[in-house]
Amino acid sequence: MSLTVLGVDPGSRATGYGLVAADGDRLRHVDSGFIAVPQRLPHSQRLAKIFQSLEGLIRVYDPTVLVVEAVFLANNVQSTIKLGQVRGVVLLAAGLANLPVFEYSPLVLKKAIVGYGQASKTQMLLMVEQLLGLKINNHNTADALALSLCHHFYSRWSRQVDAPQAI
Repeated sequence: MSLTVLGVDPGSRATGYGLVAADGDRLRHVDSGFIAVPQRLPHSQRLAKIFQSLEGLIRVYDPTVLVVEAVFLANNVQSTIKLGQVRGVVLLAAGLANLPVFEYSPLVLKKAIVGYGQASKTQMLLMVEQLLGLKINNHNTADALALSLCHHFYSRWSRQVDAPQAI
């Protein structure tokens, strides 16, 4: 059975996405990048652009599941609220497409990719490049691909007690 995972790293300025497919035991990069939204746009229009872009990606690639990072608290309350709104748009796009959604904490994600829960963004980016054999120039894209890879790794052990459940 083929599994195509769409990882999404929600952000109000740039939302990263990464699609990784499994062909047997081989993981294959399908597409990745980020949805950049101009700061000058009102927040509601930025959310609409993110939603429309994700809808398009889902329509084109027909992923099996969508994966996001678990909610964490930002230093700034306004940033946390905006991030939550972007995450809501991501979940809405998945819900309308009937895609199961999984989430992983930053600690689990870093352990799955680098083997160390306190890994830096640079370490994460370098390991994702190594695992997929690509060059990545954006941390949002690297984070989204890391989410996809993490889900592939965990889905192999889906019978484990601590295996992720769809949210």
